[in-house]
Amino acid sequence: MSGTLFGLTFALAAPFWALMILVPRWSWTARIVGSPLIVAPVLLVYALLVLPALGAVLPVVTAPTLDGLRDLLGTADGAAAAWAHMIGFDLFVGRWIFSDARERGIPALLTAPVLVLTILLGPVGLAVHLGLRPRWRRPVAPAAAVA
Repeated sequence: MSGTLFGLTFALAAPFWALMILVPRWSWTARIVGSPLIVAPVLLVYALLVLPALGAVLPVVTAPTLDGLRDLLGTADGAAAAWAHMIGFDLFVGRWIFSDARERGIPALLTAPVLVLTILLGPVGLAVHLGLRPRWRRPVAPAAAVA
């Protein structure tokens, strides 16, 4: 079962990445990606992998050791769960990068490679976006009219 869920994990996230990277200006992209629930299918896969093994997982995450983590991730279920964890968090971070870039007016052609970096090397993509974002200030909302 872990092999099937492993294969399913990225397939569930890929359509959202495709929207953000390939059609960022399509009106439906902002509507769809605007919901944090886009990560729900991947989180469900994660739950299906972790909950049955909670007895083995909890000791490793509550008192982590390198050996304990290596042993947990060295199993098919552990590796598949770690993959779902990474895909879910990377998608959530990618969603934030996409939304933040749109708010700041960062060009889509600049954001797309950052999103690809986020898919492949999550923290690197986030770091690049954090480095770029100060160059594009968030637009200031006009002051509310005094009644």
